[in-house]
Amino acid sequence: MELILENIVKNYGDKKVLQNAGFTFEKGKIYGLLGRNGAGKTTLFNSLSGETKLDGGKAYIKEHDTLRELQEDDIGYVYSLPILPEFLTGYEFVKFFMDINRSKIQPDQQIDDYFEIMKITTEDRHRLIKNYSHGMKNKIQMLLFLITKPPVILLDEPLTSFDVIVALEMKILLRTMKKDHILIFSTHILQLASDLCDELVILNKGQLSSVPRELLGSPEFEQSVIDLLKDEPEGEGRADASNA
Repeated sequence: MELILENIVKNYGDKKVLQNAGFTFEKGKIYGLLGRNGAGKTTLFNSLSGETKLDGGKAYIKEHDTLRELQEDDIGYVYSLPILPEFLTGYEFVKFFMDINRSKIQPDQQIDDYFEIMKITTEDRHRLIKNYSHGMKNKIQMLLFLITKPPVILLDEPLTSFDVIVALEMKILLRTMKKDHILIFSTHILQLASDLCDELVILNKGQLSSVPRELLGSPEFEQSVIDLLKDEPEGEGRADASNA
């Protein structure tokens, strides 16, 4: 399975954020999306998820030599700022989510199985979401995609809110999930990207390009990424402070 981007364009007025961007992402890999603040990482994710309308270009899913346009149901989006119903407990929300997505769930999977995978304690399951930490809310977001198993999962800086132990748990989980999904991980932390990701993709001047594989883990890695990004001033192409 592949996610194919062709000539993706997104502008905000006179600001050109994505300029005929193209790339092919493959199932079985974790991709690290790197770019300076305002380069358009969140704009790209919002465009793929359908939250922002593209100004040009297409995104496709290719599977078994069949090509079709990307649909909203193909995308799972882990937001940097989680959007969850805070008046419910974690258990109540996940149960509701499972009920409305029953057709996508294996019949032998029970709600507590998913909480166990995410290492969410019984006590935390029954607390109101409004009392969850940022990291716990991100865990709930990720739990939803264990349930529905969308082909493509977009992760917008999700590990920065976790403590060291939980971040390690999430890394292990993502490495397990990648065999069944296309995982694209937005981050500005080079060490995290090189440690977790199979391939790094640079978003610079509205274009997507791959970091040469031989540079990963090499002494020249950090400097090479800086060299690729330094010719774009921080904040170029952003329409407002929310676009990263």
